[in-house]
Amino acid sequence: MSNDIDQSSDVVEESVDDSSIKFSDLGLSAEVLQAVNDQGYEAPSPIQEKSIPPLLEGRDLLGQAQTGTGKTAAFALPLLSLIDANQRQPQLLILAPTRELAIQVAEACQQYAKHIKGINILPIYGGQSYTIQLKQLKRGAQVIVGTPGRVMDHMRKGTLSLKDLRALVLDEADEMLRMGFIDDVKFVLEHSPPERQIALFSATMPREVKKVADQHLVDPVHIKIASKTVTGANISQRFWVVRGTHKLDAITRILESEETEGVIVFVRTKTATTELADKLSARGFSSEALNGDVPQANREKIVDKLRKGKIDILIATDVAARGLDVERISHVINFDVPHDTESYVHRIGRTGRAGRTGKAILFIAPREQRMLASIERATKQTITPMELPTVKDINESRVARFKNKLIAATSDEDLSLFTQIIAEMQHDQEIGVEQLAAAALFMAQGDTPLILDEKELKANRAFVQDSDSRGESRGDSRGSRPRESRFKGEDREYRGGGVDKPAPSIQPTALNKFPDLEMARYRLDVGRHAGVKPGNIVGAIANEAEIESQYIGEIEIMDDYSTVDLPADMPKGIFSILKKARVAGKPLNISIYKGETDGTEKDYSNHPKPKQYKPSKKSYNTKRDRGEGPKAKSDFALKKRKDRKKP
Repeated sequence: MSNDIDQSSDVVEESVDDSSIKFSDLGLSAEVLQAVNDQGYEAPSPIQEKSIPPLLEGRDLLGQAQTGTGKTAAFALPLLSLIDANQRQPQLLILAPTRELAIQVAEACQQYAKHIKGINILPIYGGQSYTIQLKQLKRGAQVIVGTPGRVMDHMRKGTLSLKDLRALVLDEADEMLRMGFIDDVKFVLEHSPPERQIALFSATMPREVKKVADQHLVDPVHIKIASKTVTGANISQRFWVVRGTHKLDAITRILESEETEGVIVFVRTKTATTELADKLSARGFSSEALNGDVPQANREKIVDKLRKGKIDILIATDVAARGLDVERISHVINFDVPHDTESYVHRIGRTGRAGRTGKAILFIAPREQRMLASIERATKQTITPMELPTVKDINESRVARFKNKLIAATSDEDLSLFTQIIAEMQHDQEIGVEQLAAAALFMAQGDTPLILDEKELKANRAFVQDSDSRGESRGDSRGSRPRESRFKGEDREYRGGGVDKPAPSIQPTALNKFPDLEMARYRLDVGRHAGVKPGNIVGAIANEAEIESQYIGEIEIMDDYSTVDLPADMPKGIFSILKKARVAGKPLNISIYKGETDGTEKDYSNHPKPKQYKPSKKSYNTKRDRGEGPKAKSDFALKKRKDRKKP
């Protein structure tokens, strides 16, 4: 089955250019094409145009394209078109390196397959209860989207059968290699039907990924996409690291401090457009929602109001904003991260028109920072971190706007009645003009104080903390790099920079940003004899327990076991998940490390016993404590030790 790609594959090199080809020309099934039309897309991206026809023909494919070029649709659209919905057994398996990407791909597949009756798409990944996944697998699913480790576990347990598998997709193969999942990927490949179709996508082509492709792909089409700069030079681009729960505060502060004309705020869902528009209106901003459910007549009225300045903020989805051309748009705010880089380019293209300058702001959660790097690679432009507006900045902006309204009123309105009232009050009450004017201004500010109290801004510490992380780790992983590790001998690897590379000089991360974050050493029941490497351990912990790699400390691998430094205050749910997590086919069986005193290893028995963290009912419910909830969160890593001390 081996095959030399360089000699026998069809290599197509394509730049990101406009194409006259439409999705309707590519041979997709009627149901899938209807879903594509529902999304508002007509012309495929280069990777989609070149990938869809050979995949529909059943050929193997090797695609080299950066994240965000539309490759999810490139493999999902044709392979979903080939699904037999009458058969409940898995026919399409998609492997993704992280749970976030697996969920994202599964959601995209759900959208593309929504008109296919009887189809079931199931995401399976570490950190979710096996019980939930077993129930869903028993019901039957034609499409499985999962992380390599959890898919391999189900295959070994006999709960996932691939005997009827028709197609297998390896998404971001180089990332799976970097995270130590390549052996799991090989296991899945070797235990799948030999006649299945394979599509392998990778941004780069490391030796190990090429070796896998040579061994398992048969006469593949090789497609390489080279992106070029597609964003306007007159658009300044900035990003702000902020979690979802604090986005409303973030956008409020931006709108308070920035000088704006018209603003388009992009969100992902129709529901989010109306919810955010209502919340901003409640805070005093003139805003309206625009989504696919808005009738065309109403859409034209809303856009006309934005064009004439009757409203200043439009909350829109990607589909609803297509073709929108309003010159006064000064800002585009990506409230939700776009699914791909092309959507980002289309979004920010709504500003900076007709020779004007524009500003684009991107909200990025810590777990979404890989997309930030992908956007920069695809557009070949740097997106700079945004400065956090200070109380002084916000107050100066508020006062300036207030003054401008007063000045406009003096020239645009008939003030004779009010002038007469002031004259009468001066005479009758003996109150000075300045006092009367001040009282009028006090009444004019309404329920919202003109000057913001500094305590109000600092009350939400989590929001400030997220925003202050904007300058950290500006490498490819966008803040996901760990501190420099001290691995022993031949096991020395840099977990954030790829396999077999020495640890480079890196920026401060969470572990040295919070030096008083209490760490503890844990023992894992896997070691050198099992073929374990640090990358395997990091990948398992990051995916199974959702602990970001910057909170994973020193790893040491011995013959029969390994040790790893993790935050000492892990909730029981996280600890339970890690006990069951598997590496190299063996459970980690994590426990507190008490030291080995046989003389062959360093004695850690004098280390202080870690303080056990008891999650409050407010933070974790009972199911999450047991690791059975839909998502056992790990925000414990963001808390400083001093914040946990009793007063």
